[in-house]
Amino acid sequence: MKIVILDGFTINPGDLSWSELEAIGQITVYPRTPQEEIITRIGDAEAIFTSKNKITAEVMEACPNLKFIGVLATGYDNVALAAAKARGIAVCNVPGYSTEPVAQHTFALILEISNQVGLHSQAVHDGQWCNSPDFCLVKKPLMQLSGKSLGIIGYGNIGKKVGEIAKAFGMAVNIYSRDPKAALASDIITLHCPATAENIGFVNSDFFCKLKDGAILINTARGALINESDLAAALKSGKLAAAALDVVDGEPMRADSPLLGAPNLFITPHIAWSTKNARAIICQVSADNVKSWLEGGHLNRID
Repeated sequence: MKIVILDGFTINPGDLSWSELEAIGQITVYPRTPQEEIITRIGDAEAIFTSKNKITAEVMEACPNLKFIGVLATGYDNVALAAAKARGIAVCNVPGYSTEPVAQHTFALILEISNQVGLHSQAVHDGQWCNSPDFCLVKKPLMQLSGKSLGIIGYGNIGKKVGEIAKAFGMAVNIYSRDPKAALASDIITLHCPATAENIGFVNSDFFCKLKDGAILINTARGALINESDLAAALKSGKLAAAALDVVDGEPMRADSPLLGAPNLFITPHIAWSTKNARAIICQVSADNVKSWLEGGHLNRID
């Protein structure tokens, strides 16, 4: 069986193995694939894997030998499911692999804002501590998490894990789906919901008006949830004390993004999910999905 991985670099840049898939069939791995080359690269392959490439109805029609589509992630909105079902093509994903690392990264962002590690480390390397008249050098006041409140919007596996960590820090947890007012009145608001047609851009100027002055916003979910111009304005006005994002609306980030240069904004480039442990799970479960399909099973089938 011919297997093609269209964009394997982000999952396995070389520190992992595709051996489980290699044991199943003849495998061709492309680090990344331009959209216009997808059909050519799939060719007569029976099984393909993709992380972000769009597998449209047109792609399926042009590749009649295709029988299996594996998504190297949990989200599968880049696959035309109706077209796959009509053609009898199995579609599988990898659910739950990112719960631990995304929850961890959420708190890495919260702690960066509360403890300002990067700012103070740079000050030390710049020689400011060496020249300080005091034994300590405080460039910006630190914030203690104990006694603060965390509003969680999206209470699936990741949201629940974030809540557990927050409680360990002594924080009060307010769940938006249970008590919207309490959640929006929290000191820190963190997003963990999927982006849907109904909620795209819902974190906007109206949303910020409902928050307490000086609130902090965290987003490790989907960039499309936030109106980025409104976020930049809220940071510039001081309505928000700070924000930290791992995702933006359109990735990689545009050079003209209104977020670039916004004050008190921390951004990481969509890396929360990407620990080696999590990527190893993706490789293993992807192989398990194919094995199950070949045996007539339905492991992690979406369709």
